[in-house]
Amino acid sequence: MFKCKKCNSIDKFELMFSPDYVGSKTFDVKYTKHNDIQISVDGYTFIPDRAFMNAHAVCRHCGNINCWDYN
Repeated sequence: MFKCKKCNSIDKFELMFSPDYVGSKTFDVKYTKHNDIQISVDGYTFIPDRAFMNAHAVCRHCGNINCWDYN
């Protein structure tokens, strides 16, 4: 699980799509049986790492970017 280093919220992130992204932007978040976040975007499913989160995720609670660490 990921924690925002700015506001300490856990897993409260929202992916931001690039303005030139041409997919349908269908987005879903689930948890695996090991409590890992599993993200699906337009049919592509993956478990994000911290580098992905810091490059693509924005904290929904405080709006900060590049702020993720492992909890």
